[in-house]
Amino acid sequence: MVAPDNSYVHAAELQPLEIATQAGVRTFLVEMATTPEEKATGLMYRKHLPDGQGMLFDFSPVQQVTMWMKNTYIPLDMIFIGPSGRILRIAENTEPLSTRIISSRGPAKAVLEVIGGTAKKYGIARGNRVSHPLFNGH
Repeated sequence: MVAPDNSYVHAAELQPLEIATQAGVRTFLVEMATTPEEKATGLMYRKHLPDGQGMLFDFSPVQQVTMWMKNTYIPLDMIFIGPSGRILRIAENTEPLSTRIISSRGPAKAVLEVIGGTAKKYGIARGNRVSHPLFNGH
């Protein structure tokens, strides 16, 4: 039996997400990770993530969040987002295949994973506002 190739873009519906930066608004298309299985798998096993796409992990209710890069082959920027939609922390260019724990360092409602280098490329910074239905009404 051949292992599934998870490097393709999944059939999951992509939703728009916007981040207001000093340089203007940047729009991403994101897959949602809401179930325990989706959150546990995340972007594992994928070999490619296009610029402008990502995965948004819903950790409602707000909680301390920890992530890792086990079985993840591409470097990612992990953007930890608080309940109001403000960016709490950015872990840039996380190390592929690492089991090192990456913490939100505070209460987070969501984590946005995008290709490594995205935050620097687009000037995404702590305190920027993220717009997505997940943050409507906190």
